[in-house]
Amino acid sequence: MYFERSPLDVASVGFLRLPVLGVLLSTRVHCDLLINYLNNLIELIPNMAKTEKSFPRNFTGCLTCVQVLNIMVLLGFMLNYALRVNLTIAIVEMIYDNKTDAAAMVTNMTDTNTTNVTQHPEHIEQTRYHWDTKQKNHLLGSFFWGYVLTEVPGGRLAEVIGARRVFGYSTLLASILTLLSPAAASAGFGWIVALRVLLGFFLGATWPAILPMASKWIPPMDRSKFMSNMMASSLGAAITMPICGFLIAHFGWESAFYFTGIIGVMWSLAWFAVVYDSPHQHPRISDTERNALMKALPQDTSQPNQPVPWRSLLTSPPVWAIVVTHGASVFGYFTVVNQLPTYIESILHYDIKHNGLLSSLPYLGKYLCALASSVLADSLRRSGKLSTTAARKLFTGFAVGLPGVMMVMQAYFGYERVWSIAIFTAALTINGAVTAGYLGNGLDIAPKFSGTIFGIANTLSSFGGWLSTFMVGELTKHENTYEQWQIVFFILAGTYACGALVFLIFGSGELQPWSKPVVKELTPLREQQA
Repeated sequence: MYFERSPLDVASVGFLRLPVLGVLLSTRVHCDLLINYLNNLIELIPNMAKTEKSFPRNFTGCLTCVQVLNIMVLLGFMLNYALRVNLTIAIVEMIYDNKTDAAAMVTNMTDTNTTNVTQHPEHIEQTRYHWDTKQKNHLLGSFFWGYVLTEVPGGRLAEVIGARRVFGYSTLLASILTLLSPAAASAGFGWIVALRVLLGFFLGATWPAILPMASKWIPPMDRSKFMSNMMASSLGAAITMPICGFLIAHFGWESAFYFTGIIGVMWSLAWFAVVYDSPHQHPRISDTERNALMKALPQDTSQPNQPVPWRSLLTSPPVWAIVVTHGASVFGYFTVVNQLPTYIESILHYDIKHNGLLSSLPYLGKYLCALASSVLADSLRRSGKLSTTAARKLFTGFAVGLPGVMMVMQAYFGYERVWSIAIFTAALTINGAVTAGYLGNGLDIAPKFSGTIFGIANTLSSFGGWLSTFMVGELTKHENTYEQWQIVFFILAGTYACGALVFLIFGSGELQPWSKPVVKELTPLREQQA
C-alpha cells in the first residue's frame, strides 16, 4: 500500500539534515542556506491544516486530548526557557577574559586547601568578543526590552484568535532567531542585542497566551496541576544548562544555540499538528472526552469574547495583588536565572562543565515543587478542606515569603560553595509552589480575561527582569566581590517579603462580579411588534 507524503513527512526528513547545517554554520559559511531552509519549513505550516484531519483518530494511542495538551504545554515551556537561558551559559565562553589566557585559569582555594583549575577547551578554535561587564549585562537584559511589548497584546490576542496560533508561531519564530544568534554575534554587538530584543518580543506573547487555553480545556479543580506545566520552564533550564555546558566545552559556544534552535523548530511543527484551541475545534477528540469536558467546564467558556472591562479590572485589588506579587517573585527569579552562572564562575570559581550542572539544580527543584504543590492544592480544594482563596494565599506565602528568608541566609553563608548552592537550590525549589498560589489566580477571579491579567502582570515584572540585570551590573562593574553580591541578596530578600505580604492582604480566589458574563435581556416578539 502506498501513501501520499504529507508536509509532516517532508519536515521529518528535513530535520535529519539540520544537525549537518549546524556544523556547516560553525564555519560561518552557509548562513544563506539555513535561512532558505527555514523559510521552506515555515511554508509547510499553512499546508498542515489540509492534512491534519487525515491523521488517524487514535494516533496518540491511549492518550486523551487533554493529556496530549498537557504534554505539549510542558514541553513548550521547557523549550521557552531553553531558548532564553542558552545565552546565560554561553556568554561565559563568548567573552574574552582579560585576566586569563584562553587555555586555563588557576584559582587557589585557600578555604579548602585545594587548587581548582578551570580549563577552557584547548582543541576548539572559537570566537571570543571583547565585551566589558556593562556590555555583557546590557546583552543579558536586552531580552526584556522586547519581552515587555507583547505581554498584554499576546494575552488579549490569545483570548480573541486562540492560543494555538499565538503560542505556536511565537515559539517557531523565536527558534529561528536562536539559530541565527551566532551569525548575529559575528556581525557585531548591536546585531546580537537586536536579535535578543526580537527574541523577547516573540517569547513575551507565549506566557499569557496559555491561560485562555486553560479556561477552555481544563476544569477548575484541575487548573493548579495544569499551571505546573508553566514551571516546566525551570525543568527546561535544568536540562538545558548542563547540556549546553557539555556542548560548549566540546564543540564551542555556538553549539548551544544550534541545539536549542533545532529542538524549537521540531516542537513547533508538532504543536500545530496535535493542539487545538478548544474541544469544539479538535477534529480527533472522542465524543466521550468532549462531553465530559463540557460538563466539567463553566458554561461561559464557549460564549463569544467580551470586551475587557478595563476600569473594573485596573481598579480591582485582587488583580493588583497578582501583579505586585508576580513582579516580586519574578524579580528574584530573573536575578538568579541571569546571574547564577556568572556568580558560580566569578565567586565560587567552578569551571564551565560544573557551572552548567550546578546552575541547573535550582530549576529542577522548582519544577518538582511546582508539580507536588499543585497536586496538593487541587486535592485540598476538591475535598473542601481549603477554599480557593485560602489555598492561593497559603501557597503564595510559602512560595514567595520563604525564599526571602533564604536570600538573607545567602548573604551570610553564600561565600562557601556547598552552602551557596544548597541555599540557591532551596530558594528556587520553594518558589515553584507559586503554581498553586497566585500564578493561576487569574483563572479563579476572571477566567475570560485571565490572559489579559497575566499579560499585565508579566509586563510589569519584565521591567523587574531588566532592572535586576542592571542592578547587578552596576553593583559589580567596578569590583565583582562577595561583598557586592551581599547587597544583591538583601535587596532580593526585601522584594520577596513585600510580594508575599501584598497577596496575603489583597489576594482572592473568588470570581469577581465584573468578570461574570453579560446576559442581555431579550424583549418578547409581541412587545416589539406592539
